[in-house]
Amino acid sequence: MTVDGALARVIRSAADRAATAEPEVCELCAARVTEEHAHLYDTAAAEVRCVCGPCSVLFADDAAGRYRLVPRRRLRLPPVDTGVLGVPVGLVFFVPRSDGTVTAQGPSPAGAMRWEVDAAAWQRLAAMVPQLAAMAPDVEALLVNTVRGLDEHWIVPVDDCYRMIALVRREWRGLSGGGRVWPAVEQFFRELTERS
Repeated sequence: MTVDGALARVIRSAADRAATAEPEVCELCAARVTEEHAHLYDTAAAEVRCVCGPCSVLFADDAAGRYRLVPRRRLRLPPVDTGVLGVPVGLVFFVPRSDGTVTAQGPSPAGAMRWEVDAAAWQRLAAMVPQLAAMAPDVEALLVNTVRGLDEHWIVPVDDCYRMIALVRREWRGLSGGGRVWPAVEQFFRELTERS
């Protein structure tokens, strides 16, 4: 058994389970949710949860405790010099946290890789790019793609970032990604649209 074969089987198995899964339900009240539904960020578990429209209204106020409503805003930015943050990958997202820390996460065939970013470096960058200073902690991210000559910089909801991670896991083949993953990532970025 090769590592490539075993890893590929794990990734395909996860994708097969997702394809045959039952309809999604609200993780608070168990009502079915539409394809376009809201998400909550569970700060205690550091996870995104599906939520129906009526339940999402309960968390519209940021003071609602451990759950934070994930906003829908997407904003395309001009190129941002993220090299000052010390993260050596070209497909990554940065999330400022409520406690003042900043994490960087990038997709891999096994899920998200995570790094802690120097908070002072993030503050210096946010001083130069005011849109970064206005991001909602925990639930918005700076999503960057500089792979294969692209120069994409977006402020997006964190659920978009997790969709991108799932896409990479689903499409990755072999040790280098194969021929499907990068066209799929490029398509993901082409389909991003600004919204407020």
